[in-house]
Amino acid sequence: MLRICTRTMVNFGVLYPCGLVKSCHLVKSVSASLVTGRYFTHQTGLPRMPVPPLQQTCERYLSLLEPIVEVDELKRTKALVEEFQKAGGVGERLQRCLEIRAQNTDNWNTRYVLHIDYTGNRKPVVVYSNVGTTFPRQDFRDKQGQTRCAARIIAAVLEFKNMIDNETLPVEYMGGNPLCMKQYSQLLSSCRIPGPEVDSVVYHAKSSNPPKHMTVVHNSQFFVLEVYNSDGTPLTVDQLYVQLEKICNSSPESDAEPVGLLTTMDRDSWSKAFISLIKDKTNEESLSSIERSICTVCLDGPMPIASDESGVLRVLHGGGSEWNSANRWFDKTLQLIVGEDGTLGCNLSHAAADAIVFMAFLDYIVLSIKEPEKMQSVVEPLPMPQKLHFNITPDINKDIGKAKQSIDILAQDLDVSVMVFNHFGKNVLKAHKMSPDAFIQMAIQLAYYRMYQRCCASYEAASLRTFRDGRVATISTTTSASAAFIKAFDDPKKQNTEKVYLLKEAIKVHRSNTNLAVSGQDVEGHLKVLALQAVEEKISMPDIFTDVSYHKFLDYRLSTSQVPSRAGCLPYAGPATPNLYDMCYYHTSDKIIFVVTACHSCKENNVAQLVQVLEDAMLDMRALLEETREPTEANAY
Repeated sequence: MLRICTRTMVNFGVLYPCGLVKSCHLVKSVSASLVTGRYFTHQTGLPRMPVPPLQQTCERYLSLLEPIVEVDELKRTKALVEEFQKAGGVGERLQRCLEIRAQNTDNWNTRYVLHIDYTGNRKPVVVYSNVGTTFPRQDFRDKQGQTRCAARIIAAVLEFKNMIDNETLPVEYMGGNPLCMKQYSQLLSSCRIPGPEVDSVVYHAKSSNPPKHMTVVHNSQFFVLEVYNSDGTPLTVDQLYVQLEKICNSSPESDAEPVGLLTTMDRDSWSKAFISLIKDKTNEESLSSIERSICTVCLDGPMPIASDESGVLRVLHGGGSEWNSANRWFDKTLQLIVGEDGTLGCNLSHAAADAIVFMAFLDYIVLSIKEPEKMQSVVEPLPMPQKLHFNITPDINKDIGKAKQSIDILAQDLDVSVMVFNHFGKNVLKAHKMSPDAFIQMAIQLAYYRMYQRCCASYEAASLRTFRDGRVATISTTTSASAAFIKAFDDPKKQNTEKVYLLKEAIKVHRSNTNLAVSGQDVEGHLKVLALQAVEEKISMPDIFTDVSYHKFLDYRLSTSQVPSRAGCLPYAGPATPNLYDMCYYHTSDKIIFVVTACHSCKENNVAQLVQVLEDAMLDMRALLEETREPTEANAY
């Protein structure tokens, strides 16, 4: 075991948490064999997301409360739910309003998800919102290797961009149904913009004058790198390498103000600083160049220790103000990070797209840079990349000082652990006729229960891309069935056969909840939007939403996501709230990889202990299955 968190993922192979993309994996090694087509032509044929029946949501809500609230609390909530959904009541009125909205918008859920989880969230995007991926480590250890690798990554991005622009990406499918491909058009040339109360996300790819440049950051200094020749062809790897060398040679370590740190602030503070910053014309032009750029490429200096842990931390927050946190623009949808020590990764804004889309894109990039380089023509001289300048007033300087303090606190607070579980993978679980994902989910709950002796609200992210403009849904993973299993597992009075029965029942319920979530029957999403409907319709907030049970229902302590990678990438996220464990994982035939994050400041949390207890839980659960295997079944393996 090695020690080293808005979460929409995909399980390739069977219909599970975040859906199955069967028809293609957008990786370079197989893309030539795929049937391509103009992927937006099928968009209008995608179904609109349904509004779940109110009674169904209310019944499932009460069922999901059973393992996490007290008996008297549940009794009170049942009365509130009955009042809420009675004929002619406020629940019925809100439901009708939502159904009308659903008929007049592509996706009633997405608008609210983006507001609640992202643009309306005033926490910093660093750690709390943006997600990260580490690529397999490269074997270079110097500046030349760094810039050469960065040039190859940029070239691969431009190849993928060409497929997006020409709409030649293969349409993906889940369970025979085409998926919404819109998010691919939002990956590049997009940026989050801070606002006083709510942020916005701007997309420039489809503008009348789409961007032809990337932003390169080196030693906290920003440059415009034009990535196309005058004839419209993309720069070659050799040309890009020369341009990146020019940038590195003209941006030595200096006392330049680390403007990038401003994007690490809470959104209200950054919004105020942003307004001050753009009052100056030079600043406004520089910010516009960054916002419009295809993506940001961060050429990083060293980190204190070159390890898997430092790789995760480098990508999520940059290490703090003394390391690489200023070498970022965290509002950009896509930040490609190339460290001098061979560490590669990507920091991603969840506001524009979800992890399933990011991972398909990143797998393509990683597999591209593994291919042998092609012979290229002689490099023609190119103009020097333009350096972006900022005029820093005393007030902005104070804001940068505050940003330094806040990012350092945030960086020191993040706890990370990576476990490569080599004991078994999905092959063993399938041999036991167990859903790998559901088995892992039960193991996570067993580990939490062993640590805290209680059940907690927990969720797994699911994809809604079978619907037009679909984003994410929540699978509530803590159920009465899962609670019965984890409470029985360590009970010496329970027979092994009963424990296996309870495990199978818990897995059955989890699979049912998964299927409901991916079909648009999300309990949490429905209730949250009904509550927002009350605000928008200026209706007094119904008691069901001010009830202590509703607070407990949303007070998650475990946030989980399954994110497979065909290229060996390691995905992860920070905890969305300080008292949360975020757990990202994927399984292969013979192993399971976990990345767990939490905040040191939450004294209850202990990432290293949870990872160890999780390892033990999975081994114990497998032992239970082995011990209770029928004789004829045992002979079959």
